[in-house]
Amino acid sequence: MTTRILLVEDDQLTAKGLEYLLERAGYAVTTAPDLASACIIIADSHYDVALLDISLPDGESFDFANRLKATFPETILIFLTAKDGEDDIVRGLKLGADDYIVKPFRSRELLLRIRNHLERQHPAPSTLSCGIVTLRPESNEVEVAGRGIMLTALETKLLSCLLENAGHAVSRARLLDEIYAATDKIVTDNALTVYLKRLRQKLSVPGLIETLKNTGYRLNEISELTETEV
Repeated sequence: MTTRILLVEDDQLTAKGLEYLLERAGYAVTTAPDLASACIIIADSHYDVALLDISLPDGESFDFANRLKATFPETILIFLTAKDGEDDIVRGLKLGADDYIVKPFRSRELLLRIRNHLERQHPAPSTLSCGIVTLRPESNEVEVAGRGIMLTALETKLLSCLLENAGHAVSRARLLDEIYAATDKIVTDNALTVYLKRLRQKLSVPGLIETLKNTGYRLNEISELTETEV
């Protein structure tokens, strides 16, 4: 299920940039330019993550954050703000905020923090399966039609992402973010191509990881190997 993010940000340029960043990472984003709009939005829908600026045209978002946490205590609340005073940070955290990020911030740092909060709230399953592929993320081991294969931590991250989205397109940008989360290093598109090539070679199942032109990749369900593939 796609993670839903509520972004409350009045600066249009900042909001558009964050929307693009988050949607590219695979999140569904709803944006509100002020508190009044945000109140209407949360009256109708639940969100997994809320990213709130503090200073908005119709007031500060602390009261809204308090209301949000009271109504949806499991929503991950993150303040994104230029306010870096100790009193503001303490006030935000006392309200139950899960994080407080001061602008300007690095895009990949934001994505990594969101991912870490989500993973703590929803721990990864002990196994991920699709067809003949079963991955055990904790041990970096994948089983393909009964054949055990050891992966690197980075390969496990990539395969986990593809398995979690089996049958659906996963963008190159999303996979690059997975590499960053696994290694804390920013890599190039060419490096991603190399990593995926190595992963395909280890799995040795033609058509399992499909390249989608101008889109990304998709893991297809393979129910059995042909005689030539065994």
